[in-house]
Amino acid sequence: MSQDFAARVSVRRMVVCAVLAVASVLALQHTSTARADGPGSGTPYVATVGDSYISGEAGRWAGSTNNDSSEVDALGSTAYYDNASNTAEQISGCHRSKSAEVYIGGGVNGVNFACSGATTSTSDGSSFKPGLDFYSSGTKQGQALMLQNFAATHNVKMINISIGGNNFNFASVVQDCIEDFLLSPSWWKDYCNDDSSVTSNFTSANISAQTTAIKNAILNIKTAMANAGYSASQYTLVVQDYESPIPNGSAFRYSESGYTRQSTGGCGFWNNDANWANATALPTINTAVKNAASATGLSNVKILELQSAFNGRRLCENTVGLLEEKGLSSWTQAGAVDRTEWVNEIRTVSTVFGPYYVQESLHPNYWGQLALRNCVRQSYNNGTPKGGTCTISGTGLTAGGEPKMSLN
Repeated sequence: MSQDFAARVSVRRMVVCAVLAVASVLALQHTSTARADGPGSGTPYVATVGDSYISGEAGRWAGSTNNDSSEVDALGSTAYYDNASNTAEQISGCHRSKSAEVYIGGGVNGVNFACSGATTSTSDGSSFKPGLDFYSSGTKQGQALMLQNFAATHNVKMINISIGGNNFNFASVVQDCIEDFLLSPSWWKDYCNDDSSVTSNFTSANISAQTTAIKNAILNIKTAMANAGYSASQYTLVVQDYESPIPNGSAFRYSESGYTRQSTGGCGFWNNDANWANATALPTINTAVKNAASATGLSNVKILELQSAFNGRRLCENTVGLLEEKGLSSWTQAGAVDRTEWVNEIRTVSTVFGPYYVQESLHPNYWGQLALRNCVRQSYNNGTPKGGTCTISGTGLTAGGEPKMSLN
């Protein structure tokens, strides 16, 4: 072999080795990037954004009782603690309970950005309520911004959205209905459904305005995901409507006469107002939510219909009762899930010295939260999310300790 030929072979070997070395580095870099959690990579997450009907409000209480609160206390005093050390709430009053629907398990993690009292836009007055926007002031952030920052380094596959109820002043409407029940006699009933403070929320102009606000809030979540590096095919938006919390008037187990509906059952509605709530108010809000979702024009939006999800287990419904009315002394007793309510009592002055909060009123309780979690798990559909209508499908509990639900 000539020295010239040997030199050429040596140079070629050096070039090949250099190329292989570069290729190895690039391969390692590519592998490292692929392993990093983020859009489409890593442990899958479900995220929730919105208001009290998805944050987990009232999720501490498994049914209702007028006896000792310990009989229905499923989660204890730390029920709403969500900071890293489990010592406090990240945002006071958001009430992101440990029973919230987002924690579906099965190798899928959950993250909850929702906040009780939230509307589509952030409110930063006497109390901070993050909306579905990009608000930023010091450490305070809107839910869209929270989601954007989280999704950039986590694999968010599905985002469940519950928003709009507070845009229609849900809490104020309920308060008006309760006051009218308590302050007028059964022989001269004052209904809330014709009060100007109530009807003003359901004018065609306000319905249109709030539908637009909800649409824009959903689009903010889409923008957050795009900013975090996601394509539309890498995640799904599941927009939830609201479940009916009380039955029609004829299905209340307490009479209209006297004050038993509120003093015993915590459900002080006149029959006429209960019928209006189910036939007009709730469908109006839910239609606005669904119309808003459609108006976004997004291809990756699904609808999770919950309006009838609690039928048969609603507050003061004649098919269920307080623990003491059903001969139960604890929420842990067999059959309690089917014999007690899934919606929390409407509480007033009874919360002053007790462990209950007024804001927990008329929200899904522990059983209700777990029922919704079952719905969300079925909606996640092993990573291929789908919409549908969720309803009760049987009695007893699943192997995972949740009420039996069906998504169709």
